[in-house]
Amino acid sequence: MTDPIIQTITPVAHDLGAFEVRRAIPSRQRTMVGPFIFVDQFGPAHLPPGTAMDVRPHPHINLATVTWLFEGAIDHRDSLGSFATIRPGQVNLMTAGSGIVHSERSPATERPGGPHLYGMQTWLALPDGQEEIAPAFEQITRLPLVEDVCASATVIMGTLWGKTAPTTQHAATIYADIVLAPGGALPIDAEADERAIMLVGGQATIDGVALAPYDLVVLAPGAVLTLASETGGRVMLMGGEAFTTKRHVWWNFVSSDRERINQAKHDWQEGRFPKVPGDDLEFIPLPRVATTVSYP
Repeated sequence: MTDPIIQTITPVAHDLGAFEVRRAIPSRQRTMVGPFIFVDQFGPAHLPPGTAMDVRPHPHINLATVTWLFEGAIDHRDSLGSFATIRPGQVNLMTAGSGIVHSERSPATERPGGPHLYGMQTWLALPDGQEEIAPAFEQITRLPLVEDVCASATVIMGTLWGKTAPTTQHAATIYADIVLAPGGALPIDAEADERAIMLVGGQATIDGVALAPYDLVVLAPGAVLTLASETGGRVMLMGGEAFTTKRHVWWNFVSSDRERINQAKHDWQEGRFPKVPGDDLEFIPLPRVATTVSYP
């Protein structure tokens, strides 16, 4: 019998005081699963009353960010002039392409009682030939729902279980939020080049193998597998087209060309990126040490 799991990545946890962020990739073990080059899971957390998540304006190039919430709300603003409040069941896709700046903050209405934070922040590398496309933003509020007696799955991106999300794909991508009731089970489609799952709540197994909370579990290519739960659980499924060209990551920048990243560093330091309308009084400075992303 073929092992359904080819790799298990335990994320690095970052305690930010009010909430915890768990980063699975990039890691020393693996840099990508399909186009996914960055996978963060945060919460669940209830911030103290009067506090908030405030991610100041910061830049991106050559990638697309995907924000998905289980609980709470986040205000998104970007240098295109976009403003949107993301809530559970909606997806924000921001394509950085040649360059974009954005901020993410708890809405004013959430702050007095203390914001809830629980969700996923992922980045998708843009494919060869599309890294420098024009920046764009979209919020999709109606996504396909696949339902069975004891299982439901929201298709966030791509085609799964015969249903296709309207979310833009730059490379072939699959992304879904799966909720299993006690005794629930769901087959995992095998068509994608690369697939991984993450247990983000409750309990679940993949072909009888127990999943540890928040581990990114990379599945065997082409294997037809079954996700199941005895007591109920929530699992994220992600993956898609395998990239053949290496991608480099430095801070908030992703590119196949190191020199492009160096140019982006210089442009941010010199103030050449566009401003975020309505949120241009502060920003995150370029770090001296290469980290992957900045939080408040």
